[in-house]
Amino acid sequence: ESCAKDGSGTDPVQNMSQSIEVLDQRTQRDLQFVEKMEVQLKSLENKFRAVEEGHETNLARQYKSIKAKMEELRPLIPVLESYKADALLVRQFKEEAANVTELLGGLQEQLGGLDYQDLHTRVTSLEERLRACMQRLACGKLTGIAEPITIKTSGSRFGSWMTDPVAPPGDNRVWYMDGYHNNRFVREYQSMYDFMTTDNFTSHRLPHPWSGTGQVVYNGSIYFNKFQSHTIIKFDFGTSLISRSRQLDFAGYNNMYHYSWGGHSDIDLMVDEGGLWAVYATNQNAGNIVISQLNPNTLQIVRSWTTNHPKRSAGEAFMICGTLYVTNGYSGGTKVYYAYSTNSSTYEYIDIPLTNKYSHLSMLDYNPRDRALYAWNNGHQVLYNVTLYHIIQ
Repeated sequence: ESCAKDGSGTDPVQNMSQSIEVLDQRTQRDLQFVEKMEVQLKSLENKFRAVEEGHETNLARQYKSIKAKMEELRPLIPVLESYKADALLVRQFKEEAANVTELLGGLQEQLGGLDYQDLHTRVTSLEERLRACMQRLACGKLTGIAEPITIKTSGSRFGSWMTDPVAPPGDNRVWYMDGYHNNRFVREYQSMYDFMTTDNFTSHRLPHPWSGTGQVVYNGSIYFNKFQSHTIIKFDFGTSLISRSRQLDFAGYNNMYHYSWGGHSDIDLMVDEGGLWAVYATNQNAGNIVISQLNPNTLQIVRSWTTNHPKRSAGEAFMICGTLYVTNGYSGGTKVYYAYSTNSSTYEYIDIPLTNKYSHLSMLDYNPRDRALYAWNNGHQVLYNVTLYHIIQ
């Protein structure tokens, strides 16, 4: 929406300024908290070093207590560093919003036609960057997965189900796909309540059958892997037409590089706070997982990361805040044990238990709007709430 010449275009900027003000206050408050913690941390480190070098005599109990506190606080050091950078970013946003507001005031007095387009571009750019900043500040590292909530018992052993993470307010439709091949019918339920309590649904026939359980519904379209191919299809539910189709170059398909449970699960599409992703494997990367961020309109690869984790050894995987989390298996005792961060291009081994209530996972996907994992667990549709570690609440 372009700015109207009567000056009504100031509203988005004022709203933005208010958002930035709130964000700035929260940032400053939390920054003071973290800086105080940094002082404590340094003090503890000095004490700890002194004890290590034997310059002080301490009881063993005090020594253990200090050591435990150090271990607890040590992970906060990188958080502090990135937090200082975020605080600087908020200050820059504040200055830029003030500049745009001043420019708007001037434009109200002298109605220059071309200046409005320039202004609109600047406001839009600022809005996008502010949204990305707030998204990043709200993001975090996975620290826990709650006990599962069984929503429904239906379908075969394999399948997928989801809601659209960017659907407009009031659109709570549930999308449901039974099986991992030889099916092209997507069920649409009007709400989670309808899905839980009834079998009333609308059926959508896709132009091709899908492969695996890696489909995702995003912004009114379903993205899926066409059966027996490495083609990604974007199908618009509104028009019932394919709006884009593109090959995912070099991606293994047709059970070449599936998850450990099989089921043509070579290509897994997913959405997190950063947008649309494809997780797959290639010969070039020796069958190890490749993560690609996709442009949701063109399906072109924006950027790719190669990991050292064999795709066939992964039980299931999901993205949260730009990090791929991988489970150690799909049946019996299951845990999330490997994490690859696209933000830093690094990986680590972790240990986060995942209750595999019905003993067979064939789909596990994160929804950034619900902050929950959707799972297909042996003919049961299940939700897991997740805990993310971040400073700004």
